[in-house]
Amino acid sequence: MRLSVDVQASAAPAAVQSGRDFFGAPSLIRNEQAAGYENLLAQVAAAVTPVDILEQMWVRDVVDLAWQAARWRRLKAALMNACAHEGVDKVLQPFERIDAYGLSKRWAAGDAGAARKVGQLLAAAGLTLDAVMAQTLRLHVDTIERLDRMIMGAEARRNVALRELERHRAGFAAMLRRATDDITDAEFTVIAPGAAAAPAPASADSAA
Repeated sequence: MRLSVDVQASAAPAAVQSGRDFFGAPSLIRNEQAAGYENLLAQVAAAVTPVDILEQMWVRDVVDLAWQAARWRRLKAALMNACAHEGVDKVLQPFERIDAYGLSKRWAAGDAGAARKVGQLLAAAGLTLDAVMAQTLRLHVDTIERLDRMIMGAEARRNVALRELERHRAGFAAMLRRATDDITDAEFTVIAPGAAAAPAPASADSAA
């Protein structure tokens, strides 16, 4: 979303620093790097150039919600990969004389022999690892759907924060515009040549 009002970039660093002091360190989970978060925050702040604490609050909201959405997408993929052995077990259960559970556990542990065996069984049945991931999805579809709703919610709240920032700037710009118009009207009022001020009406005493 493009913000509609240009602001003075020189005021941005102070606002960014005050926002960091107020919000403190970012809330990260394991395997997330603070440098990545700070880089995203710096890029968004450079694009928006917040000039007061209100704008910095919206910038931080936008960054936090974008980070959350990316996190949940990453964790959704991690969940599918971590639970893929369950999909292997489900796919191999119809095979006769196969310890599907034990083979899936060895496959998940990275056993090369188990990986070859699973590949051979899938190929013999005309299947690929897509069948494994489809079964994994079926087993965890409720969790995946919840994650998708969380991602959509974070993105919707991010868009709300952007709209609030845009409205804030639009309102500020409107006030500046009105003030500028008033000053311009006062300073550049044109008086017609030869026009004289109308004489004040005579009082009752002077008439007498």
